[in-house]
Amino acid sequence: MFDGIARHYDLVNDVVSLGQDRRWRALTVEAVAPQPGENILDLAAGTGTSSVPFATAGATVTPCDMSEGMVAEGKRRHPELNFVVGNATDLPFDDASFDAVTISFGLRNVQDTAAALREMLRVTRPGGRLVICEFSTPTAPWLRTAYQRYLMRALPPVAGWITRDRGSYDYLAETILLWSDQRGLAELIRDAGWDGCQVRNATGGIVALHRAWKPDVPQAASHVAA
Repeated sequence: MFDGIARHYDLVNDVVSLGQDRRWRALTVEAVAPQPGENILDLAAGTGTSSVPFATAGATVTPCDMSEGMVAEGKRRHPELNFVVGNATDLPFDDASFDAVTISFGLRNVQDTAAALREMLRVTRPGGRLVICEFSTPTAPWLRTAYQRYLMRALPPVAGWITRDRGSYDYLAETILLWSDQRGLAELIRDAGWDGCQVRNATGGIVALHRAWKPDVPQAASHVAA
């Protein structure tokens, strides 16, 4: 599905989010807090838009995506990055390879969320961190209702007009509506073996950032920030 929309993917994200995707990605980089010399795995990296800020910060970033079309477009745009085709439930990396693992707007598309979270744990070094940026559940009832209507009535035709592929965006809207809420994902993260899961809502909970650590570091209290 993603192979066919690779060239227009970033443009569509910008349009259908009303430019909010830039803020969400900036918040993700802030949560990851990349440091020079670190190894960072960016899953569901698509064309590499989410990976560039980590490289700019001096980290060694590995953009990874299971869509060969996305990876091909990413290599065309960012030949300086080391793109890898890979499945989140069976990552082609050694144990404890990365200081941080992050995934933006891709976890809900993985068939086995728990297996993916365990694989991310496996490839992260002890004390390393996980950051997930994903669509979630708006906290205010009025916003939740308006958002659901937007997803089903506006997003598919607008995105379809740009990409000439409305069907893919009907599917994406459905995956967002069926996805876990903030607390549900936090429980999945803890069950996979991660410590200290923290949640930060963005844009009223339309998006949520989950951050956790691989054991062997002090465990922070779980909380959901408004």
